[in-house]
Order: sequence, then C-alpha cells, then structure tokens
Amino acid sequence: MTKIDRTVILAAGRGTRMRELTAELPKPMIEVRGNPVLQHIVEGLRDAGVRRFLIIVGYHADAVQNFFADGSRYNIEIQYATQVVQDGTGRVVDLAHNFAGDSPFVLSYGDILVDPQNYKSIVDLPDDIEAIVTVTRGEDVSKGGAAFLNDQMELVDLREKVSGATLQVAIPEKGQVENLPHEVWYNAGIYTFRPSIFEFTAKLKPSPRGEYELTDAIRNLAQSGKKIKALELTGEWADVRDPEILARLNSKL
Repeated sequence: MTKIDRTVILAAGRGTRMRELTAELPKPMIEVRGNPVLQHIVEGLRDAGVRRFLIIVGYHADAVQNFFADGSRYNIEIQYATQVVQDGTGRVVDLAHNFAGDSPFVLSYGDILVDPQNYKSIVDLPDDIEAIVTVTRGEDVSKGGAAFLNDQMELVDLREKVSGATLQVAIPEKGQVENLPHEVWYNAGIYTFRPSIFEFTAKLKPSPRGEYELTDAIRNLAQSGKKIKALELTGEWADVRDPEILARLNSKL
C-alpha cells in the first residue's frame, strides 16, 4: 500500500453557469458554508495526510494565489501552475507532470465537495492498482461522466454525458466489444493516479467538442489492461456547478 502525499487540484475555470457570481472569482473560490469550495478541498486532503499541493490556476488566478499563498498557514506546501489555453482536462493534467515526478498523486476538480472522511480512502493506493476513480450513485449521467464497472468494482469504461439504456464498451480481457447494461455509476471527479496516466494524456486526440478529455485517457488506461478500482464515496457529494446547487448547499448551514 502506498500512502499518497501529493495532490493536484484543477482550479483554472470560470464556471460560466454561475453567471455574475464568477465575474471576479474563479468558481472554486465561491463560498459554501462560509469558506471557498477550494478551502474545503485543501483542508480535507491535508487532514488525510497530503502535504504537497499543486493548484492549477487560470481565470482570476490571483484570487486563488492571494488566498492560499504558499500554504504555510495550512501547514502544507502549495505550488501553482497556469492553464493558459482552456482546451480540456486532459491537457491540464499534463501541467502536473514535473510536480508528480515518479510519485502517485490525488487529482481533484476544484468544484467537487465530499464528506472529508472520503479523502482518507483516496490517499491509500494498493500496490496492484494503477488508479482509483471515485463514483457515486443517484446523479444524472447525462450531465457528467458515466463509469461502467465489473463485479469487482473495477473500471471497464468511462464516458461523458451518456444517454440511453446501454453503451458499447471494449472488454480488454475478452478482446471484443459488448453491450453493458445500464447499471451505471456517476464519475465523482476525484482520482488517484500513478505517473502512467501521463502516457495516456500525451496521446489524447480532441473529443467531438474539441477538447482533450481526461476521461478518454482514463478509459484508455483501463482498456490497456491496467487495473483501475472504483471507490464509492460515502456521505455528502456535490458538484458546485450552478447557482441552484450553491443555494441548496448554503441552505444547509
């Protein structure tokens, strides 16, 4: 078992669905229950034992850097990298290559809130596992990522914004394509990777929407024969993606 001591947090986006709420702030700096979403994430990972952070910034980067600085007031070390071109999550992860080096790392989107207890499971990577993908139930997969798992909670396929009752997927051990039933999990947006993920982000081609998708790299990693385990999150989970979700979260003070 490897204990993860470093993490990458993606906090470069504006979040246009937040409308005027992100006129002067990147979405991860919007407050939920009195603190920025990004602060909840940083403190949760820190309390799980992570000490080295790379925050990917872009839109209004100064808001993030002025708030967190070098991380010393949180008893952690924070570095920053800038996403200059908004061309997808797959390209953003490449910015973490030097930071990660030969070490595994946690990766989180900067707008995902979870019960902090979940981080303690995410930072433990079994020796025979190449990556961990977190999943949750009860979310609309047409609005995010659909994770298809086998009976051992191992990732078989990962698709964005899926609709319909079935999805064709490649089954690596069988070397063929089959239809899986619609027993689908929602991709919860927090991962643990070994550095092998960079081999697959480097090979990405633009998706139909013209972006380099991290989910494509994860699917290709799984279908290369590497074992990716799915971890079901417990307790509260939220993608702080629009004003309605923000209002619901803040009504639970």
